Amino acid sequence: MEHEIGFEMAASNIRYGRGITAEIGMDLKDLGVKKTMFLTDPNIAKLPMKDTVIESMDKEGVEYIVYDQVRVEPTDTSFKDAIDVAIRHNVDSFVALGGGSVIDTAKAANLYSTFPTDDFLLYVNAPIGKGAPVPGPTKPLFAIPTTAGTGSETTGVAIFDLEAMHAKTGIASRQLKPTLGIVDPLNTITMPPMITASTALDILTHAVESYTAIEYTSRPRPERPIYRPAYQGSNPISDMWAIKAMEIMAKYFPIAVEQPDNEEARGMMALAAAFAGVGFGNAGVTLPHGMSYPVSGLVRDYIAPDYVSDHPIIPHGISVAINAPAVFRFTGPANPKRHWEAARALGADTDGIKEAEGGELLADTMIGYFKRFNIPNGLRAVGFSEADIPKLVEGTLPQHRVTKLSARPAGEKELAALFKDAMQYW
Repeated sequence: MEHEIGFEMAASNIRYGRGITAEIGMDLKDLGVKKTMFLTDPNIAKLPMKDTVIESMDKEGVEYIVYDQVRVEPTDTSFKDAIDVAIRHNVDSFVALGGGSVIDTAKAANLYSTFPTDDFLLYVNAPIGKGAPVPGPTKPLFAIPTTAGTGSETTGVAIFDLEAMHAKTGIASRQLKPTLGIVDPLNTITMPPMITASTALDILTHAVESYTAIEYTSRPRPERPIYRPAYQGSNPISDMWAIKAMEIMAKYFPIAVEQPDNEEARGMMALAAAFAGVGFGNAGVTLPHGMSYPVSGLVRDYIAPDYVSDHPIIPHGISVAINAPAVFRFTGPANPKRHWEAARALGADTDGIKEAEGGELLADTMIGYFKRFNIPNGLRAVGFSEADIPKLVEGTLPQHRVTKLSARPAGEKELAALFKDAMQYW
């Protein structure tokens, strides 16, 4: 195998500031768009921030359609509904106001309306889909996050639940990156405690997983540059963004949850989400995310506190985080220094702790956050039992895009042991 010799750095342009959501109309007008599709979800549609976007577009005379039926934790069916609307109305641009579900839905609507296909799985990550490269640039997309977590405003990744498999998968291409991420801390003030904590855990795992992933030079070199994946393994540039995101988390995560009106903390967490997004959007995530996809897809009746939903839901940040301590114990020996450094960046007391203990220290740091913020105590607390492990393993095995980046390989036997360890932590 010829090993990779390079990596690429790609991220959306980012605009940050208090109240900048009101500028979106000017952005669209200055770009000369003819008709835009404004996407949000039914919950955000009831909040003042939606009116801010509408008023801004009206003021600038921008023609638009409103699509406010985005499903939280989207599926291939919900993606297809948004795609159909985009095609039917012949829109030439997109505005997404919401969390990762809304922004990812907008990415999918953008991709499939720009390059229509009868085969929905054409661009979906292999081996679940065909993993075909996106043929060229997509339409302008402006992403306005209302949560501090997914970092979707910076990445070319769109995640969804493939209903036939009861597991999540995604589409990854640099062509999906938003034209501009508009990061306005005022949009996150309304998040209640569990949503704040869940989305923050997504930041944390994004940063740690990208920092502890295999090095980019460990991967095979692609035949052509166009086949170089968005998730490339840890690299010097992603490392900087990841570590900074962790340091911000250590300082502001508790404040954001326990003092929800603290604008400084909200703003810094929004920045941390973007920083971690730049990091993982180029390095990738690993086993905690790969294991989270069947956890989300196989949920029975759990609905997380503070989430308004007409269907069972384990929020993405929680579904990832509850696997993470088990994974970090497992991957720690493969790269103990990286795990130790991550724990230190997250605020762990490393005095007297040897680098060889980095995996355990990182796992304990995560569990400390769980206890402080009432995060479910492992998979059992969200409705799973050891009888579910074979199905959870089955749903994880095809997630090559992320599992192959693990610092320590995990096959069927190892995944079963990890899910067992993640059932309960204390």
